[in-house]
Amino acid sequence: MSIQVVQGDITKRTVDVIVNAANSSLLGGGGVDGAIHRAGGKEILEECVKIRNQQGGCQVGEAVITTAGQLPASYVIHTVGPVWNGGVKEEDVHLKNCYRNTYLLANKYKVVSIAFPSISTGIYKFPKPLAAEIAVSETARYVETHLLENTIKKIEFICFDEENYSLYVERLKCYL
Repeated sequence: MSIQVVQGDITKRTVDVIVNAANSSLLGGGGVDGAIHRAGGKEILEECVKIRNQQGGCQVGEAVITTAGQLPASYVIHTVGPVWNGGVKEEDVHLKNCYRNTYLLANKYKVVSIAFPSISTGIYKFPKPLAAEIAVSETARYVETHLLENTIKKIEFICFDEENYSLYVERLKCYL
């Protein structure tokens, strides 16, 4: 099992799955979501529209999977992180569910490598230190509890900025 922190652009990662910090409409937006939709092309949006028509979008903490379109990946898993409201609306629980549901879906599709952005820390204003702690602790929990049936061998946390990169590197040291 390889777990890495990389500073860069998630749309350039060559992995089986790129995780999208999506909004509940699944129709693209700003930040990571917009970048993934732009780089991946219309195929991603077309599949998101089908999912939306079937189930009405994606709820906070849930995850859905689509093609990766023109991205250097096989799939995109879209997960909807929580908007930070001061921690009074179980935002931490919802963010944990983003990682749990993404890992379960990835394993169902026999994914070997996966790249995560920092979910909810942009426009949704989730505190970056807490988001990094949740991402790394949920990853460690998943790896420990699903060791036998886990297909994932490579996990990357892709950080766009230096602050997130430093936070993830620091948190990851606690779990190695």
